[in-house]
Amino acid sequence: MSCKNLSLIGVPTDIGAGHRGASMGPEALRVAQIAEKLAKLGLQVADRGNLQGPFNPWLPPVDGYRHLAEVVAWNMVVHTAIHDELAQGRLPIMLGGDHCLGIGSISAVARHCREQGKSLRVLWLDAHTDFNTAQATPSGNIHGMPVACLCGYGPDVLTGIGGTTPAVTPDVFRQIGIRSVDEGEKKLVREARVAIHDMRQIDEIGMRRVMEQALEGINADTHLHVSFDVDFLDPSIAPGVGTTVRGGPNYREAQLCMEMIADTGALASLDIVELNPAYDKRNQTAKVAVDLVESMFGKSTLLRD
Repeated sequence: MSCKNLSLIGVPTDIGAGHRGASMGPEALRVAQIAEKLAKLGLQVADRGNLQGPFNPWLPPVDGYRHLAEVVAWNMVVHTAIHDELAQGRLPIMLGGDHCLGIGSISAVARHCREQGKSLRVLWLDAHTDFNTAQATPSGNIHGMPVACLCGYGPDVLTGIGGTTPAVTPDVFRQIGIRSVDEGEKKLVREARVAIHDMRQIDEIGMRRVMEQALEGINADTHLHVSFDVDFLDPSIAPGVGTTVRGGPNYREAQLCMEMIADTGALASLDIVELNPAYDKRNQTAKVAVDLVESMFGKSTLLRD
């Protein structure tokens, strides 16, 4: 691994989501022993506790956005916390929370890469492309917009977090596991030329080839960020999410994905988002997520060179 010092940062909010409950995600991951299991791999793990932000008022959208001011407040806190950890040479793991928080974490990672002269690659593991805008979204829920906001499509208060607009360009993303895209969004991702490896492609060529394509070109100067939305996984193994979509990667496919990420040695920051214990069974989804994260950090069946 490129970094042995990990920081867990809890972000207990469902401010951008369409269902309550993702605010309980950080605690569910802790109950599933994420810190202890990563420490067993020889990593130094510091749990920084939870960030604080505004309460979720649970109001309807205004001008196409739900809870915009609160989403901005949470993402600014996330941006600062993630950037601080990276500046100390640590590897931050954001325990979400819903996926709108990716705006804060990835803008912080992008800022760090600019400061360090590194290139950025973002693996977006998700059932959804999250490239909605106020005009395209049916719901106004900002957890469907983070990739668009990071690429400069959205309100200035979100696209400008971190001081550079856009925070990133679409070519840094490799989206994997996609199987649910809103009608208006299909046009947007096509125009932005986001690299999308959807489930059909995984079915046709297999997870191994998809991951080889998604990781192509990564080298010693690459900062690899993984944004792991738990709804990436098939609901049969991960029921604890607010937006289940059938037909996702199975356990073995997901394991291969994580093991190939570990093999790069380039993983330098991670989001775990959209875990919703209110929909889970006996914390099963949190346990599966932690299991997969262990593989992302190098846990393997055999001793490998």
